[in-house]
Amino acid sequence: MENAPLIKLDLRAPLFFVKTEALPDKIAEKDEFLLCYDLNPAQSHSIEPIREQFLGALTFVGRKTDDSDAVQAETVSLPAGDYLFTQHRSALNSEEWLDMAIEQQKDGLWERHKLKSVIYIRFLYEDGSFVTQFFRPIG
Repeated sequence: MENAPLIKLDLRAPLFFVKTEALPDKIAEKDEFLLCYDLNPAQSHSIEPIREQFLGALTFVGRKTDDSDAVQAETVSLPAGDYLFTQHRSALNSEEWLDMAIEQQKDGLWERHKLKSVIYIRFLYEDGSFVTQFFRPIG
């Protein structure tokens, strides 16, 4: 897996999703999902985190929808704010995206960013391929 560049992103407006129970086994081209995980506080500030202890609780799973029925559904969001952002041009499985999230943390700490103990992982299809994106709040 290639190293993706680390970008400091100022997300100016939140991205909203309808809360759903779980990520499906397979994501279709029309789908877009957002996962939010709390991170283990001790591991989320370590340059060499213990992989098996890195993720904390899954806070939510959200699915993007243009459905008018979604107005009455519970929504979740990727809030506006400052993030370390990386992406990989493929749909990564959970083992692969966990490795990418840890690499993002290592790079962010190496560059002396103050990382918060939460991560957002977004899965979508754009420009002819699946994309996995990582948003790590900084501040």
